[in-house]
Formats: sequence, C-alpha cells, structure tokens
Amino acid sequence: MLQARWRGLRTLLMIRAPAGRGPEKEILKRNPYMSSKSLMRSTGVVSALTFLSRLLGFVRDMVYAGLFGAGAGMDAFNVAFRIPNLFRRLVGEGAFSQAFVPVFSQYRTQRSPEELRLLVDQVAGTLGTVLLALTAFGMIGAPLLVWAFASGYGDEPYKFALTEQMLRITFPYVLCICLTAFAGGILNSCGHFAVPAVTPVLLNVTMIAAALLAAPHFAEPALALAWGVALAGVLQLLFQWPALKRIGLVPRPRLAWRAEGVRRIMMLMVPALIGSSAAQINLLINTQLASTLPTGSVSWLYYSDRLVEFTLGIFGAALGTVILPKLSRQHAAAEGEGFAHTLDWGLRWSLLIGTPATVALAILAGPLLATLFMRGEFTATDVEMTTRSLMTYGSGLVAYMLVKVLAPGFYARQDTKTPVRFGLISIGANIGFQMLLIAPLAHAGLALSTALAAFVNVALLYWQLRRDGVYRPRPGWPAFWLRMLAANAAMAGFLVWAAGDLSGWIAADTLTRVLRLAWIVPAGAGVYAAVALGLGVRLSQLRAPA
Repeated sequence: MLQARWRGLRTLLMIRAPAGRGPEKEILKRNPYMSSKSLMRSTGVVSALTFLSRLLGFVRDMVYAGLFGAGAGMDAFNVAFRIPNLFRRLVGEGAFSQAFVPVFSQYRTQRSPEELRLLVDQVAGTLGTVLLALTAFGMIGAPLLVWAFASGYGDEPYKFALTEQMLRITFPYVLCICLTAFAGGILNSCGHFAVPAVTPVLLNVTMIAAALLAAPHFAEPALALAWGVALAGVLQLLFQWPALKRIGLVPRPRLAWRAEGVRRIMMLMVPALIGSSAAQINLLINTQLASTLPTGSVSWLYYSDRLVEFTLGIFGAALGTVILPKLSRQHAAAEGEGFAHTLDWGLRWSLLIGTPATVALAILAGPLLATLFMRGEFTATDVEMTTRSLMTYGSGLVAYMLVKVLAPGFYARQDTKTPVRFGLISIGANIGFQMLLIAPLAHAGLALSTALAAFVNVALLYWQLRRDGVYRPRPGWPAFWLRMLAANAAMAGFLVWAAGDLSGWIAADTLTRVLRLAWIVPAGAGVYAAVALGLGVRLSQLRAPA
C-alpha cells in the first residue's frame, strides 16, 4: 500500500522513477490526447493547488491588513508590485504562454524530439535576453514608471520616493517569474500541471515571512515586502528546475532571433501583449486614476482585487491553464468537433461555478472583508470603502472566468490578432465607463468600469467564435440557463436573509464573525446545489470531452 501511495505521489508531482528508460522517452513520446477523466483530473489538481496558493494569499493579505492597513506604505507597495505584476501577466503568463504553448504543442506533435529540444533552447536564450533588457529598463526608469502609473503620487513626495525605491527592488521579479512561466508552459504542455500550480505557494510563504520577520527591522516596514517579492521570484524559478530535468527538457539557452519557431512565437506575442491582458491594463488604468483620489483608494482596490482573484483562481485560472494545451492539440490534429466540444464544456463549467460565485461575492462582500481583514490598522471605514469596490469589481467575476475559456479558442489556433482588437475595444470601453462613473462612485466606479469592460470583451470573443464556426453550442443551453437562474435566485435570497446588515458584522468580535460566516457560506452553496440538482442539472451532462 505504501508503494502504491508513493507511486501516486510521484505521478502527481511528476517525479519519475527510471524504470529502465530515460527521461526523454518519458516525456517526448507521443501521448494520446487527454481523455475525459484526464482533463477533469488535471483541472481538479490545478484547482486544488491553486486553492492552497490563494488560501495562503488570504493569510498574506490578512497580515498586510493588520500590519500596514491602507496607509501610505501599503499604497506605495501596491503600485511597486502591481507594475512588475503587469509585465508578468503580459509577457510571462499572458502573451508568452498563449503564443508558446500552441507552437510547442505543434512541435511536440509534428516534429522530432531533437527539434523540440532545440526550440526550447532557442526560446530560452531569446526570451532571457529580452527579459534582461526589460529588467534593466524598469530599474533605471523607475521614476518614469511610477509617474506613468501613479502620477497622483507626485503631490506626495515621500510616497512617490518610496514607490520608486520599492519598484527598483521588485522589478527583477519580472525576469524570474517570466522564466518560471516559460518552464511552466513546457510542463503544462506535456500534461504535468502540479509543479507549475504549486509554485505560487512560494511567493505567498516568502512574503508572509518578509512581513512578519523582516518588516520590524526596516525604518520603513513596507520595504520588507518589496524584498520579499524579489526573493520569491528567485525561489519560484529554482523550484521549476528539477521538474524540467526529470523530463529531459532543461534549457540550454541559445540566442536565435531568426529561428523559425522563435519568430512564430514572437509574431504571435506582439498582438497578444494587449489582447491577453486587457483586464490587467484596465486595472492599471484604475490604479492611475485611484492615485488621484484620497489616500487609501489604491489599497481598497487592491484588497477587492485580491478577493476576486482568489475566487477566480480556484477554478477559472485552473480551467484556462488546462484547456489551452487541450485545444492546441485538437487544432493541430484538425479535430474541429472536439475543439467545439471542449469550448462548450469550458463555458458550461464557467457558468455553473462563476454565476453563484459572483452573486455570493456581491452579497457577502462586507461580511467577508470584516471577517478577514478588520483588525489592527484595517478599520471599519476601510471595510466599508473596500466593500463598495468589491461589490462592483466582483460583479464581473463570471466575465473574467469566461474570458479564460474563450480566449484560448483563438490562441490555440495561433490567432492572436482577433483578441487584441477586442482587447483594445475593451480598454476603450473601460476608459469611457471610468469617465462616467468616477465622479459619482469614486474608487467603486473604477472597479465597476473594469467589470463592465470584461463583459464587453466576453461578448466580442463569443460573437467571433460563433461567426467563424469554430464554436457550435451543444444542445440543452436554454434549459441550462433557466436552471442556473433559478438556483442563483434561491441562493441569493438565502444569503441576503442570513447575512443581514453590515453594521452587525462590524460590531461583532472576530470569533463571532468567523463562526457566522462558517455556516452561511456552505449553507448558501447547499441551497444552490439542491435547487440546481432538483431542477435537473447533472454532472454527467457536464462530462469533459474525450
């Protein structure tokens, strides 16, 4: 039994015993497409590990709220971390992954193992060179970047100088984390999702340690958070190395600007830089405008973003991670019907999970924030102000989730131009909404504009996939919509009754809040599940495509 459990653990974390064959044979052999069970299992593994990471992220944010609240130091750190985080999502987890995974999958399916290894070496050398130049630019041009993303800090010299100092410390994180995303793209494309999914745990553990252990030794405690980010980037990159070694794909960097595979990836990346991360660009526009609002606005938006990202990451990010390699392989094999079925499966699961999460987040915004963050420097006023932005920003949760399913429908076909058009339209819509909403709603208006822009993006992506004939809905959608509507309405009614007024949560002690939330959340989920099942929703109807 112990041997069987060890074999299962080795499989999960991709630790292979030699068994008489080399790692190249293990990973470079031509595997069949992921089966229905394999696709669901991979999504489950990534969801579970992502949940662990997001849970630690919650702990991290609770530590931040208690130690730093929503003051100048936290405002400065949020901008100094958000800027390199944008480059991470644009270059690493965004455009690069969406361009690299389809090309890598095509090479793995249609080329020899030697050509595949050469592609990895050439991409590693070229990407590394670009990232080194980008890192140098970010560190030298820190004042310009702070002004570009938080010009409102110019009226507060100390906050501006602190943000600039922090940005120089955090920007090397871009180099490490983008190379980490490169390694993760290789592993995900080969069907090994656990190591990339568990890697972000290191970021949260390192930053919690920086806040608790290092911050007291700094004249400005928030500086410790910046050093924590830099260290976490190095640790995450090193963590990928053994996994790559075991599959025989450790890069030997070669600079190769003109190589066929590198050029194709670069051509796909250029438009994807905007199209894949429209939501992130919208968030940074929000940060720029929020920097002109009263102190605390940037931090209120940050804490709202963290709660939405937690919910999104549990399933939405995991689904997007798993579905792109699947779609890429189906496109390479010209399996049009399977491609459409995979998209349909992803959309149904996104709505099944995303709609109740959106409703619950809007209703329980205040109770969640009071329970998680209201202590130390995070006051009742901070709870009330953050509740406003969480309710409006969270209203777009289902849209953010749907984008993670619809966008891979283009990237898997190596079409990055279409999403970039829609991304630009989405950004333009966001700016228009901001002009209308910032005056009456302040920072909450900025959050709402991001949500509305995400729905614009979803509508355009869906319309184009239908127009191109790439996605054809399977039977049963009208009944599915009606069942979701009824289940969500029942859950919403229960949550409104159970949660009551926010003032009661603010007045209560921490233990009372925790115990009260501990029964409301599962009870609400139970109401949703009971009504959905009672109306005929069956998991067998949502079986993953073969």
